[in-house]
Amino acid sequence: MLYYARTTGGFYDDEVHQSIPADAVKITQDQRAALLIGEAAGRKISSDTKGFPVLVNREPPSDEILIAQARQWRDTEIDSLNWLRERHRDELDAGRTTTLTAAQFGELIDYIQQLRDWPASGGFPKMDARPAAPAWIAEQTR
Repeated sequence: MLYYARTTGGFYDDEVHQSIPADAVKITQDQRAALLIGEAAGRKISSDTKGFPVLVNREPPSDEILIAQARQWRDTEIDSLNWLRERHRDELDAGRTTTLTAAQFGELIDYIQQLRDWPASGGFPKMDARPAAPAWIAEQTR
């Protein structure tokens, strides 16, 4: 027999679990499967007033979470470009032919600065307001 307990938010099987919370309610295997599919699709398992599991929409993330996520993306993006900037500078210092053109290096530096400035822009932290990387960056290999 399968159970769902509101207090723990967990599922229990009496063939597996020796102890099942007192508030657990019986559910079917099909109900559990539907709940897990709904959870995988982005919904949240909660419980109704009688303790039975139901799917609810997740609360949208708070502004603080969105800001933290945007800053994390921005910082990761800047870090992921360090090798490209350093390679170009090393090639210049060594007097070698550079992999990037002077124009590409300028675009790279401009993009990095746009990333740094993004939090002060009016669109921050919206994803569609993220600075766009020059297309040629994706073609670079380490």
